Amino acid sequence: MLYYIFRFLEQFNIPGAHIWSYISFRALLALIMSLLISAWFGEYFIKWMKRRNIAETARDPSIDPFGVEKKGVPTMGGIIIIVAILVPVILLGRMRNIYLLLMIVTTVWLGFLGFMDDYIKIFRKNKEGLKGRYKIVGQLSIGFIVGLTLWLSPDAVVRENVNVPQQNQEIVVKHQPEAVKSLKTTIPFIKNHNLNYSDVMSFCGKYKVAAGWVLFVIMTILVVTAVSNGANLNDGMDGMCAGNSAIVGVALAIFTYVSSHIVYAAYFDIMYIPGSEELVVFLAAFIGAMIGFLWYNAFPAQVFMGDTGSLAIGGIIGVCAVIIHKELMLPLLCGIFFVESLSVIIQTQWFKIQKRKGKRVRVFRATPIHDTFRRLDSQLDATSTYILKGWPHRPFHESKITIRFWITTIILAALTIITLKVR
Repeated sequence: MLYYIFRFLEQFNIPGAHIWSYISFRALLALIMSLLISAWFGEYFIKWMKRRNIAETARDPSIDPFGVEKKGVPTMGGIIIIVAILVPVILLGRMRNIYLLLMIVTTVWLGFLGFMDDYIKIFRKNKEGLKGRYKIVGQLSIGFIVGLTLWLSPDAVVRENVNVPQQNQEIVVKHQPEAVKSLKTTIPFIKNHNLNYSDVMSFCGKYKVAAGWVLFVIMTILVVTAVSNGANLNDGMDGMCAGNSAIVGVALAIFTYVSSHIVYAAYFDIMYIPGSEELVVFLAAFIGAMIGFLWYNAFPAQVFMGDTGSLAIGGIIGVCAVIIHKELMLPLLCGIFFVESLSVIIQTQWFKIQKRKGKRVRVFRATPIHDTFRRLDSQLDATSTYILKGWPHRPFHESKITIRFWITTIILAALTIITLKVR
C-alpha cells in the first residue's frame, strides 16, 4: 500500500519518495515494524487472553526435573506472529507480486488450520485438537496450491545460470537472456549443482517435462507438510521454535536476496529469480515477528505460540525455499526440525514393531528429541526398555536446551550458506 503511494508521489519529485524503490530500505523497515507490532500487540493480546482465562492446559511440574510449573499461560500466540508479519508486508510490499501473494496465502491458510486446532483444544476441552487427517489434508492442500501456481503462473519464471568457458580457461557464470519456466533446483555440495526434475522423470519419454512438473508439485507438497510438522514438533519449550525459526529466516533472507540480484546470483552461480526480491521484505517481517515474539515467549514464557504459530512458521519456511529453488537444502538448514520429526518416527515405529513381538522397547527417553534432555530416570515407564536410557547422563534446564538448539541451528544455517561456494 505505502509502496504504491510513494511510487506515485515519485512522479511529482517529492523528496525521499524514490527511497521506497529500494528493497534494503523496505526490508529493514518491515523488520523494525514487525518487531514493534509483535512487542506492542503481544502485550495487549496476553492481557486480553488472561482476562478471559484462555490458557493452555497446565503442564504437570512433576514431568520437569526442575519442577517448573506452567499454569495460566495463554496460548494461540501465533496470532501475534501472523499479525506482525502481515501488517508490514501489506503496507510495504508489492501486492501484485505472485511470490508475495503465495506467502500471504500460506501464512493465513496454515495459521487458520493451527487456530482451529488450538480452538478445539482450549474451548472444547479436547486435548487431541483437530483430527490428524484434517490437519494433513490442510497441509497437503496448501502445498498443492503453491506447487500448481508455480507451475502454471506466467510470472513464476527464472533466468538459468550457465557456465561459459573463457580463452584463459576461466569459467564465467552468466544468465540466460530470457526468463523461462524452470524445473531446476539447487543441490548442495555438487559442482554442477542444478537438478532438473524432468531429468529425473526421463523414463517418461516425450512426457518427461509434464511428469517433471507433477514431481515438482509432489515435492512441494512433501516439503510444506514436512517442515510444517517439524516446526510444530519443535514448539515444545519456551522460545525454542521462535528462536530457531528466526535463525532459519535470516539464512533464507540471504538466499533470497542473492537469488533476486543478478550480479550476486552470477557470483554464487545460482539461478536469478526476477520478482523474488519481495520475499526479502516478507522474510524481514518474519524475522522481526519472531524476535518480537521472543520478548514474551522466552523462558519463562508469558505466551505460547500454539499450532496457530508453529504450523504457519513451518509453511512459510517450506514455501519460501521452494520458490527460490532451494528446497533440497532444507534438511541441512532445518536440521533441528528434521531431527525432531525423525525422532518421533523412530520412536513410534520401533515401539510398534517390538510390541508385535510382545516387547515394550523404546529408543529414546522421550520424543520429540528435545524432551529427552530433560527427562529423569524416575520419570521413565517402568514397563518399557530404553535403548538409549543412559543418554543424556543428566537432565538439563529447558532454557539451556533451548539455547543449545539455537546454537546448533546457527551452525547449520552457516553451513547451508557456505554450500553456495563449497562444491
